[in-house]
This record gives sequence, structure tokens and C-alpha cells, in this order.
Amino acid sequence: MNWKKVIAIVALVAFVTFIGASAAFASDEGEHVEKKSWFDLFKTTGIVGIMLVLVSVVGTALSIQYAVNLRQEKLGPPHLISELETLLAEKNFEQALGVCDADRSYLARIVAGAVVRGEAGYEEMKKGMEESIAEEAFRLNAKISYLALIGNIAPLLGLLGTVTGMVTSFQKIEQMKSPTPADLATGVYESLVNTTMGLFAAIVFLTIAFFFKNKISGTTLSLNTIAGELLSRSVMENPQQ
Repeated sequence: MNWKKVIAIVALVAFVTFIGASAAFASDEGEHVEKKSWFDLFKTTGIVGIMLVLVSVVGTALSIQYAVNLRQEKLGPPHLISELETLLAEKNFEQALGVCDADRSYLARIVAGAVVRGEAGYEEMKKGMEESIAEEAFRLNAKISYLALIGNIAPLLGLLGTVTGMVTSFQKIEQMKSPTPADLATGVYESLVNTTMGLFAAIVFLTIAFFFKNKISGTTLSLNTIAGELLSRSVMENPQQ
């Protein structure tokens, strides 16, 4: 059984238990229960709640970093395109390689994979570019995988907090002489706060990871086309290669 099914089963059992306890407690009309704030509920999550917050902070920081660095202007600066177009038209492969090494953007890396084989002819240059494209695409997608990892870890941490919280709650109830439905309900809903936090973090960061993955695919496809055109123009200007 995978972890998603485990989460669903535990959440369902806890929910049914909570509903049953709440219904039984509602029959006692003479007792009033003060509603807890979200901050009060968070304080009951313990160390797992703190871990979920830290994981969310890391995920947020990565999301901001990727939003800034994974733009097309960063991966393929317009000034670099213009400069490489001039150098490749002049067959100045050595200087073009120096420009690429200094820039180190996605476009610079894939063009560098081609121009480093400039003396070997067009087919070798094209092969070098294709190899660089595969390598750089893997590198970019590896960055996004950290967000997906956070999105998958978060619900597991939430489940851990819920299970450990329910174990602690039932241990306390076992020690009571006359436990009430309210005691059971309180332990259950406090434990479920961890699951709620974990699921929320998973939804957010898996969605962001999916968005960035699609964005990378579109941006790299566009830049690959630009790099291919630059390479083709340099060969057209130098038919003997």
C-alpha cells in the first residue's frame, strides 16, 4: 500500500472518529467549548509542525529564486544573442567560446558545446550542441525536482505528526478515570492539524513545481531554436564547412 492510500485511510478514520465524538459531545447542551485559534492549534503540532514550517520556508525561498533565475532573459540574455550572432558570422569561434565561458547562462552553455568543436565541421558542432542541450536540460529539471521533493515530503511529515499526536492523545485518555467525548475529539482534531498543514504544503509546492517544469520546457525550446539558427547562419556564411 502506498503512502497516499495510508494518508487517505488514516484521515478517513480520524474524521469519522472526530464526527462521532463531536456528535456525542453535542448532546451535552449544558457545556460550552471555546473555539481555538489557528495559532493555538499550531502550538499543538509540536516538533513536526516546526519541521513543516521549515520545509515550507525552504520551498518558498526556492520558488522565489527560480522565479527570478528561470526567466528567458536570464537563461538567454539578449545581449549575448547579439554578440554571438556577430562572432559566429565572423567564424571567430575562439572568442565566441570565451564569451560563453564568461556568461555561463543556458544559451551560453549550449552554444559553447557547439563552438568548442568549431574546427571539426557543422555536423560535429551540431552534435556537441545536442549533447549540451541534454545536459543543461537535465540540470534545470534537477533544480525543479527539489520543489517536487518538498511537495512529497510535506504530507508524509503531516501524517507522521498526526499518527504520533493520536498515539499521545490516546495514551492520555487511557490514563483518565472518566474520559469524555470532548477529550477524544480534542486529541483527534489537534492531531489532524499536522495533516492539514502537510497537505496544504504539498498542493502549493507540487503546483509550483509543475508550473516551473512547463515554463522550463517552453523557454529551453525557444532558446534551442535560437541557438540552432545562430549555428546555421554561421555555416551558411562558411559553406566549405
